Amino acid sequence: MLSHRLPLLQLRRDLVYIHALSPWPASAHRCLSLSRLPDSLIAMSQETPKNVRSSHHTNPSGGLTLVIKLGTSSICDEKTHLPKLANLSLLVETVVQLRNLGHQVVLVTSGAVGVGLKRLNMPRRPKHLAQVQAVAAVGQGRLMALYDDLFGNFDQPIAQILLTRDTLAERSQYLNACNTFNELLHMGVIPIVNENDTVSHSEIRFGDNDTLSAVTAGMINADYLFLLTDVECLYTDNPRTNPEARAVRVVQDVAKLREEVIVSSPGSALGTGGMVTKLIAADLATAAGCATIITLGSMPQRIVQILEEIGEHAAQHGDSPLELTYGTYFLAKPNPMVDRKWWILHGLATYGSITVDSGAVRALIKQRSSLFAAGIVKVEGSFVAQQSVRVLTVIQDDDTGAESIVEVGKGIASYTAQEISRIKGCKSKEIVGLLGYVDAEYVIHRDNLVVTNPDLDWTKVVLKAGNRSPTDN
Repeated sequence: MLSHRLPLLQLRRDLVYIHALSPWPASAHRCLSLSRLPDSLIAMSQETPKNVRSSHHTNPSGGLTLVIKLGTSSICDEKTHLPKLANLSLLVETVVQLRNLGHQVVLVTSGAVGVGLKRLNMPRRPKHLAQVQAVAAVGQGRLMALYDDLFGNFDQPIAQILLTRDTLAERSQYLNACNTFNELLHMGVIPIVNENDTVSHSEIRFGDNDTLSAVTAGMINADYLFLLTDVECLYTDNPRTNPEARAVRVVQDVAKLREEVIVSSPGSALGTGGMVTKLIAADLATAAGCATIITLGSMPQRIVQILEEIGEHAAQHGDSPLELTYGTYFLAKPNPMVDRKWWILHGLATYGSITVDSGAVRALIKQRSSLFAAGIVKVEGSFVAQQSVRVLTVIQDDDTGAESIVEVGKGIASYTAQEISRIKGCKSKEIVGLLGYVDAEYVIHRDNLVVTNPDLDWTKVVLKAGNRSPTDN
């Protein structure tokens, strides 16, 4: 009989789920043995609660669910760091108008650093992370006070939500955050979201609030994500330096768009974003089924006009693409990714990589199989069980013969990097002999794996499986 060993991290998580799901008194939980928990219970613990993202977010009033992201350049003056009160007032009036029209709104805001710089009389953004975090800590409270004063004029309650990628990496915390968003929206509250800069570090930060807004849109299954910026729409090049730059009004394929436009311009001196990050955010949000619109931040009232234009076009022309009068319209993908897969792909930071051979690539893409040790060639990074890793392979170009590393997918590992290094290339039945225990027959279960390159030609993979069958595990 195979012996089993449950990693401490996995055990703690499972016990938390048991405590949340079990009717037993608290004292009974201390009697649980340290043997592996039943797979059925673990599977149940990973299920999404019925009221969280089992389908598209439901607005009781029948309106839309919107996420609006406002950049630092729309909140603070780049030189004086003074708040742009006229612009913020317009935004608040627009959000209140959207609420009165029956829509639910989540606001993702930047500006904590800019407001903090003004409060501390600092001339420019610091270079060291700890200093930036300290400035953000000073500015965040004043930023929320500013929003509360503005929304208070309309008796509109708001709530502060500070997120980090590290927080969302734990499935239970991710679902708790989804539940909190849903409850606030049903209460008529406007959640105001920012990254918790005080505790985030470079390896786990979202990096910019464009990405954070897309993740937020995915969490609440928003209908539309509005990215408010300092230009009217996306252009093929920087319109300030290239007079021949053309406006892009509708986008159906973000990957194809990247081949046609130049978006190398950085963000402002206060912000961290730019048009590059907005394309990334649009790609993330549309993958979750959320249409994304880039429009001018100094005229937030256009959001209402854009929604009216989309509604009128849909009534007259159905699903045909619409070229907006204002802004760039990224159409939502017709088959959005399901919640758990989207969370794995966009909610988790990666801590290493696993390189696989052609047999494994074929099994993952064609047969939607789990990843087994037999198909693993190399392991890189230092990660523990239940952390996210990239699945890579090496392909060869038919014309040049050049080899390149490509991503096959991303998933949650069942073993540590050190354990996988010991069992790579081996069959599942050999694991217990090599490790002295077996946590799972697979290295990544198919339910914890997202294939990011489904069109990859596995016949071009340089790392051949030899005589091993793709299903020989």
